[in-house]
Amino acid sequence: MDIKLFDSELKVMDVIWREGDTTAKHISDVLNKEVGWNRNTTYTLIKRCIKKGAIERLEPNFMCHALIPKEEVQEAETNELINKIYDGSADKLFAALLSRKKLSSEQIEKLKQIVGNLE
Repeated sequence: MDIKLFDSELKVMDVIWREGDTTAKHISDVLNKEVGWNRNTTYTLIKRCIKKGAIERLEPNFMCHALIPKEEVQEAETNELINKIYDGSADKLFAALLSRKKLSSEQIEKLKQIVGNLE
């Protein structure tokens, strides 16, 4: 993925990913409730996402459509985290996540399944 989105822009994208195509006004209302942003702030961020090619503006009513899937952004962000913080080593990230808290036997079982599926 070539598009780099900032945390504030990801909040805008997240509304569209959760709710599907929606109006800029609705995104503004949601983000006003969730993070207290005013309309101008939200519209500025929507326009930045449009300029970057993450959102397409459709008429009527300034309808916003996501041009990139959430999974693609998650993968790019995860890769960046692994490269930046864990020297490109996914197993270091995995070890760090596992050592952070006590996992339930159910969570451990799920992780074993995930690893098993990779083999």
